[in-house]
Amino acid sequence: MSAGRAANHLSIALSSGFRSEREMDSAPALLTSYKMGQFNLEHRVVLAPLTRCRAYGNVPQPAHMSLYYCQRAMPGGFLISEACAVSETARGSQDVPGLWADEQVEAWKPIVRAVHAKGAVFFAQLWHAGRASLLEWQPNGQAPVSSTDKSADIYPVPRRLETEEIPHIVDDFRISARNAIRAGFDGVEIHAANGYLFDQFMKDGTNDRDDAYGGTLENRCRFTAEVVAAVAAEVGADRLGIRLSPFTDYIDCSDSDPETLALHVILHILNPIGMLYCHMLEPRMRVNPDDGKLTLPHMLLPFRKAFRGTFIVCGGYDREEGDAAIASGYGDLVAYGRLFIANPDLPTRFARNAELNKYDRSTFYTSDPVIGYIDYPFLDQL
Repeated sequence: MSAGRAANHLSIALSSGFRSEREMDSAPALLTSYKMGQFNLEHRVVLAPLTRCRAYGNVPQPAHMSLYYCQRAMPGGFLISEACAVSETARGSQDVPGLWADEQVEAWKPIVRAVHAKGAVFFAQLWHAGRASLLEWQPNGQAPVSSTDKSADIYPVPRRLETEEIPHIVDDFRISARNAIRAGFDGVEIHAANGYLFDQFMKDGTNDRDDAYGGTLENRCRFTAEVVAAVAAEVGADRLGIRLSPFTDYIDCSDSDPETLALHVILHILNPIGMLYCHMLEPRMRVNPDDGKLTLPHMLLPFRKAFRGTFIVCGGYDREEGDAAIASGYGDLVAYGRLFIANPDLPTRFARNAELNKYDRSTFYTSDPVIGYIDYPFLDQL
């Protein structure tokens, strides 16, 4: 996100009259406390869900994963786990953790206990990659499943799910949500963004079905609605969040009317059950064909206004931009990814306005349990 986008956030949100200038001047908004349902947070800086590929054989590794998450935990902090596959067919990367088997639940327990010992709130993100998977990550090398049989990007041709199979995928999410609570997590986030299975159903650029899960907006959102209802019934809506990216076109997954799509999800699926939070990705900036300048054609403000619970924004924010977003009322919390990877003490650095470590992209998805994972220095080590 650029400084121009931050200014745009601030001006648009201020015009909506969320907070007065006097209120914004009283304290750095990003570092103020916040009550998210039953959870008391000491600041607004959230660890975004980040695939790290260090759960060998899809089993969490307490030896290094406990340290990784504990480095980023502090009293009153809010952490969202890396994406956890809900079944063997849900995997979209190598060595990602799962929450479909007892072995995985038991392996997560000491990690979650360690985070809680640091005083942080910890949610598990539940994930199904759909067609964004390789044959080598699928049971017996079978084709990945999706809403469609159209392939995307570098991925193989998927198998279109039969109508009668979809309730089984819904149940995978319900069972994994139950497993997350068994493992000790405080709640779960449904990963319905980034071109994965939910996007493949919801967005009309991908969904070409002619059954009850395709065609109309309501039908395309039916799978999402069923999973949300099932997981809410299992763990409670007060322990449930969702991640959405209506404006992105990740993995060849786009929609002709993303604003209407997102508002439908919020107004007809999330609000009626009283979902705890909505976590939404900022749209990408575009080049204006008239003047060649970068512009932001869409904003999250309509969704922030429509959603009744906690609204989390995410998308390349820095300290100043995150503070502006909170101060203006554009969001309640800001999720940080790359900056949190490289700066395990990110909230402390923000509080002191200290220099940040630079991240190394080449180590984001490697399997090394130390390098690029738990070896970034804290301020007191510099």
